[in-house]
Amino acid sequence: MLSIRRRSIGRGPLVVAILFILAFAAACGSAASGGFAAPGASAAPAREAPQPASGGGDPAAGPVDDSGGNGQSGGGGAPLLAPDEQGLLIIKNGTMSLQVEGLDAAVAKATKQIDALGGYVSGSDRSGDDELATASVTFRIPAARWDEALAGLRGMAIKVLAERSTTEDVTTQVVDLGARIVNLQATERALQTIMDKATAIKDVLAVQAELTTVRGQIEQMTAEKTHLEQQAAMSTLAVTFNLKPNPVLTSQQQFDPGAEAEKASANLVSGLQGLATAGIWFVIVWVPALLFLGVVLGIVYLGFRRVRRMGDGGPPDPVAPVAEGGA
Repeated sequence: MLSIRRRSIGRGPLVVAILFILAFAAACGSAASGGFAAPGASAAPAREAPQPASGGGDPAAGPVDDSGGNGQSGGGGAPLLAPDEQGLLIIKNGTMSLQVEGLDAAVAKATKQIDALGGYVSGSDRSGDDELATASVTFRIPAARWDEALAGLRGMAIKVLAERSTTEDVTTQVVDLGARIVNLQATERALQTIMDKATAIKDVLAVQAELTTVRGQIEQMTAEKTHLEQQAAMSTLAVTFNLKPNPVLTSQQQFDPGAEAEKASANLVSGLQGLATAGIWFVIVWVPALLFLGVVLGIVYLGFRRVRRMGDGGPPDPVAPVAEGGA
């Protein structure tokens, strides 16, 4: 009984040690795969990354492999999306503003063109009425038919008012996520093997906690990878349809007697306010300043005159007496 007890006590720490060693090795493998995939974003890694996941023979990892593979490939491992000639995964987004004759007819024609290319409408909006009505439609278009869709929309419009497109290369991210998923699936199979051999309750709980964490990471990365691939497979284009403006209506809208009267009244009030402001400043600031300056100048002038008079009215020079009688 004593030997059996000692054997069970010694087995628990050994299993826990093996568990942490495997977790550490999986983390190192994930970091190494991420660093390797970054510089080599090409078509070959993008197709080779998911293959080990689908080719694993371990039944414990089967459900995880299927969930990761259904969103990425079909049957023989070919990707769901159609990468370009260089094997890159590019997310394309664009906006267009078109001038058309009729709103309903233009929207229907554009929708028909996009449907023929394998796309669909993901959202729409309409505002205004009569000549000011506009419609906005968001299309999802297969990436391989992007240029064809743009050309078709340009051809149906009277005038292209604005056009803008952006691209984002997510090849490296997808390859990196695929490699990490493969490493995590290998870690999951190893943890499942330890789980089957564990006997102590604390060992079972520890392995179960690690399995839950690893499976959560696999699901999160798989969802992110699937989302990126779907965005690269179906590009997004937002198109705004505008009616051709009517010159008469435009002239009428540009001239508004009420608005002109309001502008004239505003200018008049603004001018009167300026005059009133100038008068207030003149009375409060300039009048006292001018009075003070006049007083100072008057005092200086009076002092100058007084000094001058005093200089002109000084004591007269002595006059020699006139001799009387020819003396």
